Amino acid sequence: MAAAPRILILMRHGKSAYPDNVADHDRPLARRGLREAALAGDWIRRTQPPVDAVLCSTSTRTRLTLDATGIDAPTEFSDLLYGATPAQVLHEIAGTKPDARTLLVIGHDPGIPGAATALDPQSRFAARISDKFPTSALATLTFDDNWAGIHAARTTLTAFHIPR
Repeated sequence: MAAAPRILILMRHGKSAYPDNVADHDRPLARRGLREAALAGDWIRRTQPPVDAVLCSTSTRTRLTLDATGIDAPTEFSDLLYGATPAQVLHEIAGTKPDARTLLVIGHDPGIPGAATALDPQSRFAARISDKFPTSALATLTFDDNWAGIHAARTTLTAFHIPR
């Protein structure tokens, strides 16, 4: 019997606030960001297998996004996801422990949407994602390889969801 496919959920952080004299890395979420991140968590629980692992940028807004989703899984915080390119996002994913079947990655534009379209550029969702990947949006992908092989895996973009 073949193993269940791996599920990758790529999420952009919730809408952030812009308080005066706060560095970009330290910006909190706006009320809308908290609400939409909670809706994203509801969608994940309703439509995806249980999340086994989370990879999250170290920025305040990504940490608060994770909290608002209500997803409770072992989490690794990565400085490299802050400002990451799509290739850097994929590099971080490749380091995921092999026992994780469903991985949630919370990061930033352009790394998160760029990683989604890099993995399945012919997807029916690719043009929409390239056009706009709003805050709190999620892209889900499946593949049958291990995380270390994400760069070369035949990956299918299965959903693009904007919680509102």
